[in-house]
Amino acid sequence: MQQKLHIKVGDTVKIISGESRGQEGKVLSIDRKKMRAIVEAVNLVKKHAKPSAADPQGGIVEKEAGIHISNLMIVSKGQATRIGRKMSDAGKLVRYSKKSGEEIK
Repeated sequence: MQQKLHIKVGDTVKIISGESRGQEGKVLSIDRKKMRAIVEAVNLVKKHAKPSAADPQGGIVEKEAGIHISNLMIVSKGQATRIGRKMSDAGKLVRYSKKSGEEIK
């Protein structure tokens, strides 16, 4: 069984450490094996691309690289917050903000 993570695809997160510290962005994808996430417009790296049918020019392309999940914090109401889990009224396990106490969709 895979470990439950505090972030999901589509969440807005803030980077709390590393070269991109302080930046915010949306989670595009998550690699559960490596415990890394790709965040929109954060941790950009330059990659040399060979010419292909899709990109006939080739050249140097900037793209997002992965960031370890431990370096990410969910943003709720404009503030970075820790996440908890609790049972909702409907009997479902939901994530909630430890700072404001409200549920995170």
